[in-house]
Parts: sequence; structure tokens; C-alpha cells
Amino acid sequence: MPKLVIEVPEQFVEVGKAMAEHLAMLQRTVDRLGGGKAVDYAAVEAAIAEGASRTELAAHRAVLTSLDIDVPAVMIGGVRYTRVGRCEGAYHTMVGSVSVERSLYRQSGERGGQPGGRVVDAVSLRAGVVGDGWLPQTARAMSFAVQQGTSREAEKTAQEFRRLPYSRASFERVTHVVGALAVADHQDIEDALIDAVEVPAEAYAVSVSLDRVSVPMEEPPPRPVGRPKKGAAKRPVERNFRMAYCGTVTLHDKTGAGRYTIRYGCMPEGDILGLRDRMVADVATLRSKRPDLKIELLCDGAPEMWNLLEEGFTPKFGNDLERFVDFYHTTEKLSAAAHVLEEAAAAAGERLGGWKQALLHRSSAAADILKELIASGRDEGVGTDHPVHEAITYLQNHGCETDRMNYARARRLGLALGTGNVEATCKSLFEMRMKRCGARWKEDTGQHIVQLRSLALSDRWEPAIELTLRPLRMAVRAA
Repeated sequence: MPKLVIEVPEQFVEVGKAMAEHLAMLQRTVDRLGGGKAVDYAAVEAAIAEGASRTELAAHRAVLTSLDIDVPAVMIGGVRYTRVGRCEGAYHTMVGSVSVERSLYRQSGERGGQPGGRVVDAVSLRAGVVGDGWLPQTARAMSFAVQQGTSREAEKTAQEFRRLPYSRASFERVTHVVGALAVADHQDIEDALIDAVEVPAEAYAVSVSLDRVSVPMEEPPPRPVGRPKKGAAKRPVERNFRMAYCGTVTLHDKTGAGRYTIRYGCMPEGDILGLRDRMVADVATLRSKRPDLKIELLCDGAPEMWNLLEEGFTPKFGNDLERFVDFYHTTEKLSAAAHVLEEAAAAAGERLGGWKQALLHRSSAAADILKELIASGRDEGVGTDHPVHEAITYLQNHGCETDRMNYARARRLGLALGTGNVEATCKSLFEMRMKRCGARWKEDTGQHIVQLRSLALSDRWEPAIELTLRPLRMAVRAA
């Protein structure tokens, strides 16, 4: 049998022992599997992973121990800290927790319980540990899992992968720590992210959209009159649906097809004006990189969305804007009206098809269709049961007064006609993650998930999480 001798530095002796144990386990496994019998290789995979995990944990312990600084005083960010003791501390890795002895320091002149009296250690500061001992890659992986699904799902997935052997509560806690960091520094982070965007050569226009989506919120109910009933909940809550906001900034090619989308989200009581202003700033940065980009405001017919966009983009870009109402919302209104005007479904479809063709090819189509609907005499009132009236009102508000239905012009300019990007964002950002059975959210913690998820859905996770966690890393030097 070949003999391999490796010189192991003293600080890595435990790593060498773990590697030797792993090799011995592999030899025992190979010896046991002879004879041509069927093999439960899933069990072999699990055993190999467990052996590798022990080696990994030993390596983490050795490296983390080397980060410790044991001197009477240190300088951290230009401030002097004095050693107050040494003790063991747990650090959580991708494969489990390790215990490392390290020195603890407190700001000189401060006492415990005072604002500046928090105890710190060099290992956590130098490694950029998140919260209570969570190493950066571990915290990042756990946060990514929870922005995709619930913490229970993340725990079960981690168990199947045989990585991140932590509880559901730990997944929840770490994710909200990372989410709070991302929310607190989101302006600086998003400035850096948009500065790093390379506008594709085929980009021709940028569209901006806003929309709303309902989210289940946890709210205290109104206080009942009189004394509470016996056995009533001490802190009762209600599950009420409120409207959250979604935004998108999408780069399109000359055919109107989307090439790259940045997604934004805001909880019901969140900073919608800040979200809108972020979109304005991002479009301005993209335009500075490509001055030939056309800018298009593209929404459904909701007045609130149009008012928000107009108040933010018009002062910045003036008349250098194209404005269009979503083509498919318009045809949906017209479809309902067509089925009122025509008794037969085939005739209604034919009339609707003619209207669609007119909208796509004639700039005056919206005004012509409006006259046709008014001339039908079927404008029978208001409300959801009167589709002809609704179509007339829709055309008057957006087709005649604001010229947002000039789809023939949009096609000539090569601009997008539909708000599919922002509607898909409403589904992927909020509905798929936050509207689970029985789910309810609080404003702050909900925004943590929305912030992380919007970064992941915008393909910005890698640089964004690096920018989020980077400030946690600090130099610690002997005083």
C-alpha cells in the first residue's frame, strides 16, 4: 500500500487527524462493498459528506482561532478597546457550529450596560460575523433560502442537502438580521448596483411600471368596549389584506422584448415615494450611460400609479417621455363591452378583433372606438355591471384626454405595449412568497423579505449581499 507522509503545521493538527479519519472511513467502506452486491450508494454519499464535514469544521476552528488577538488593548476604527477577559464562543458554519476561545474587549472608559459598553471580539469583527456568531457565507445561504420560501421549508431543504444543520428559528432570525442590514443601507447599495450595470448593446428603450398587490398583514383589532371576556387572547390580532407596491425598470430591444429587469417592492405602509424616487434615479443613471435610450411610462389605468410616476419623472425628464396604458388592460375593457353590443360570441370576437387591429395601426383608433361606443346607446349607467360605460370612461380618461392609447405610435417607435413585467413581479415578489395559507406579516419584517427577494429576482443577489455584509468586516490591531 502506498504511504503518503504530509507535514502538518501545529495549528492544523486537528485538520490532519480529521483527514486521516476520513481516509480510514473510505477504506472501510471500499472493503465492505466488495463481492458484486448491490450498493446503497446514498448511504455512501452521506458518509462521505459527514467525513468531509468533520474536516471542514476542524479547518474552520483552526482558521478562526488564528483570527484571535490576545493583547491588553486593541484599536478598532480608531477607538481604543481594553481586554476584559477570555471565553469560548460559538461560530456557525455551513456544516455546523465550532467553539473557539477568544479575547473580549470593551471600549476604554465605558462600562457594561452603557451605550458604548458592548463587548466585542477580534474574531467576529475581522471575519464579518453576522449577528450572534453566524459566519458570512452561512448567513448569506440561509437568507437566500428564506427569501425563496418559508423558514420551515428552508430547514427541511437544508436537512436534505446535509448542510446548514440549524433550526427553523435560526433561519428566521439570521434572515431578518441580514434583511435589516439590507434595508438600512439600501440607498448606498442600490447606487452601487446601478452604477455597475452594463447597458446591453441591443437595449433601445427603458420602461417604468408601477402596480399594486394585496398582502396579508397582522394588525391589532379595535379595542372592544368594556372588560375583555374571560379567556380572551391577551394580544389578539387580525389578518387584514393591504395593498403593497411593485415597480419595475426594464430595458427593451427594438422589438419591445424585455432584456433586463430591475424589480422593486414596498410593503403597504412603506416608503412608496422613496421607491418611486429610486426608480427615477436608476433610470437617470441608465440614461447617462446611453443617452439614446427612450423612456416609457407604462401602467394600467390606475390614477394613483400614474400620479406617482408623473410627479417623479416629469420634473426630471420633462417632455422626453412616452406614456402608454397597458394594451391588454384596454382590450380587456373593450372585450366586455363587445359582448354587450353583440349577442353572438362569434360576432363579439369579430368586433373586438377589429378594434384591436385599429388600435395597433391607427393613431386615432381610441377616439373612433369611443364614438362607436357612445353611438351604440348602451351607456346604461355606472358600476361593475355596465361594461360599455366602463369602456367609455376608460377611453375618455386615457385615450382622448392623455393620448396614452396611441399604440400605433408605440409600435412605430419600437416600444413595449404591455405591463407583463410588473404584473409578473407582483406574483413572484409577493404572491408566491408572502401569500401562503395562513401567512401574515408585520411591516418591518415583511420589508426585510421583500428587499432580499427583489434583489434575488433582479439577478443582483451576488453583489448586493457582498455590499450588505462588507461593513461588518473591521480591522483589529494591537494598541
